[in-house]
Amino acid sequence: MNFKGERQSVTIPRAAKTLRRTRIQEEKEEQILEAALDVFSASGFRGSTIDQIAEVAGMSKPNLLYYFRTKEAMHRALIDRVLYTWLEPLRAFDADGNPEEEIRSYIRRKLEMARDFPRESRLFANEVLQGAPHIEDELKGPLKELVDEKAEVIRAWAKSGKIVKCDPYHLIFSIWSTTQHYADFDVQVRAVLGQDHAGEGRFEDAARFLEQLFIGGLRPDPSES
Repeated sequence: MNFKGERQSVTIPRAAKTLRRTRIQEEKEEQILEAALDVFSASGFRGSTIDQIAEVAGMSKPNLLYYFRTKEAMHRALIDRVLYTWLEPLRAFDADGNPEEEIRSYIRRKLEMARDFPRESRLFANEVLQGAPHIEDELKGPLKELVDEKAEVIRAWAKSGKIVKCDPYHLIFSIWSTTQHYADFDVQVRAVLGQDHAGEGRFEDAARFLEQLFIGGLRPDPSES
């Protein structure tokens, strides 16, 4: 699934358009994108500047602009990556699988992403909070198509009696919100849990609770069979 569409050319670094890209060019591009991810995830697109990104990257502004001509190009490259990575667990949702196992796997993969990619989660959240000006087409197009497809999977499970009847969209939204909370509000989570419970184990604790919440709530009552 391609989330880049007609904008793909905007995201290609200037250095990438040369006939042969060197290892150093590739490393510089990654260095810039790492710095841009730090800045964008903390300040959002509007609150970030090329000067800030260059400073974090440890590069001069002219050197940075050799690789990415605009702030928009850096942001777009990151957003394309995030959209693909963030939706991969939902793509793996298997209609032929056991519903409990599929939902359990989805919850755990989303929590793993919250743990391993917190900056990417905050980058996406900042974009949406600002009205999604750079990804509106993707949200209304490929993302919606994928969610519609998986909503039909959930409806089929419910129709066959494998899970209780539910609104599939709100189920997906609920899993998104509860799992991504651990990335977007990490400071709050750790502050409330306190030093004794705010370590890496908080993600396993969250997984067990969310499994109980969602899977327990979706499991059919045998007495009603």
